[in-house]
Amino acid sequence: MADPLGLAEVRRALEEDRAPEDVTTRLLGAAAGRPASAAFIAEGHFAVAGLPIVGRVYAELDRDACLEPVAREGAWVEPGAVLARVRAPAATLLAGERVALNFLQRLCGIATLTRRAVEAVAGTAARITHTRKTTPGLRALERYAVTVGGGVANRGSLAEAVLWKDNHWALLGAGDLAAALAAAPPGVPVVVEVEDEAQLERALAAGVRHVLADNQTPERVAAWVRRAGPGVTVQASGGITPESARHYAQAGAALISIGALTHSAPAAPIRCDIHEA
Repeated sequence: MADPLGLAEVRRALEEDRAPEDVTTRLLGAAAGRPASAAFIAEGHFAVAGLPIVGRVYAELDRDACLEPVAREGAWVEPGAVLARVRAPAATLLAGERVALNFLQRLCGIATLTRRAVEAVAGTAARITHTRKTTPGLRALERYAVTVGGGVANRGSLAEAVLWKDNHWALLGAGDLAAALAAAPPGVPVVVEVEDEAQLERALAAGVRHVLADNQTPERVAAWVRRAGPGVTVQASGGITPESARHYAQAGAALISIGALTHSAPAAPIRCDIHEA
């Protein structure tokens, strides 16, 4: 059975931070063991994602720690909004504060950027998705944040789908694309990236039903959508932002993959205030 979402990541982060060895909090003496409350508070306008991971951080430190979510995953919040409260001894709250904030700020940032892209294509048939340009070791959590922001899951690993890219084209040369793709494991989705009309024609001739138009203008994507026909999914990718996503949606791209969702999302501004209970 797979571990709960984020468990391995939380354990690694707490180990990295040496949470049980906090030499500063020990200086508080008896006050470190007293009941306290931590409030995670928004300092900006953003979409919430990651509150269950905050709960997991504190549960790893103290099984009796109590998380009280106040905001809802996926909801927009304004400055001053309380996202969640945690009740535990002061030492526990201080030990998990930075790790909890790191996860929460990162995941809220990704959900926010995703939500902006999703809202930009509202009213079209296009869906927003991520790429594999994720933080090493955090892919599952970052993909989760994309879905909380309204995006859809894309290929999560090299084993989940065939994605024939520029370097595969280069190594194939003049070889038979259809023959190469025929060797794919049964049931595994096949996506072929195309960068020019010649590659598009080779992909269509090979029977490919999902092409990825990489680093193309919306006008060219629209032309390729018309050429491919209704039976072929055209995905757009490459340098697309929430600001430009609607142009690709209106061009007919059914799926728009944005690497920036996970590699360039700014951290959401959040603080943690701790007081005696």
